[in-house]
Amino acid sequence: MIQINQLSKKYKGAEFFSVKNLDLKVEEGEIYGLLGPNGAGKTTLISMLTSLLKPTSGSFTINGLNFKEHKNQLKQLIGIVPQEYALYPTLTAFENLEYFGSMYGIKGEILKNSINEHLEIMGLSKFANKKTATFSGGMKRRVNLIAGILHQPKVLFLDEPTVGVDVQSKNVIIDHLKLLNKQGTTIVYTSHHLNEAEFFCTHVAIIDNGEIIVKGIPSELIKNQTGANNLEEVFLTKTGKALRDHA
Repeated sequence: MIQINQLSKKYKGAEFFSVKNLDLKVEEGEIYGLLGPNGAGKTTLISMLTSLLKPTSGSFTINGLNFKEHKNQLKQLIGIVPQEYALYPTLTAFENLEYFGSMYGIKGEILKNSINEHLEIMGLSKFANKKTATFSGGMKRRVNLIAGILHQPKVLFLDEPTVGVDVQSKNVIIDHLKLLNKQGTTIVYTSHHLNEAEFFCTHVAIIDNGEIIVKGIPSELIKNQTGANNLEEVFLTKTGKALRDHA
């Protein structure tokens, strides 16, 4: 589903590459976790794959489509749930979703029914006509997710989709993502929640300094790392325990 070849990104004025000669293959139907410390290059990588950033070099395809030649077609195939809330605070939840859905060409009763269905699934029906500025962090995360999946994307990119939310909201989000995956959506996901990633992802790649350090099935990575009992211990062994303050 995703084929990445020698992909690199160096920001203007930067001393080092944020992503460096990265190769990666994501098969259809996988839940692929991109894990790494702050500043490792995870968000930069997702930003390139979603056409928000232009690569410095290298290439990638999604569903066989080259990003240079089929940019508009790729945008129709993918959904994006960013780390920051991509919502208009003065609009209601329904108005936000109506706007984002219309950007993907969904209209009329089809859009209305889809919004209402997703709000019901996410436990937000009674807040549909409330401004999102009044929502808790968990509620905003759930609306943020709906905005990225209304058009039923073939590939869904998630950047820290459960950061800063309550346990109940996290469970609702993860359960719905698992359902979407069972229905055929390939998921690419970044997170600092290593325990969550261990049980949610079919495959993971640990990235540091813009390069893949190790990749594979979580259970096999744990098994192959001496002394490791979980994915967090594999992560710390591969990336070290030094603080990664990043500004």
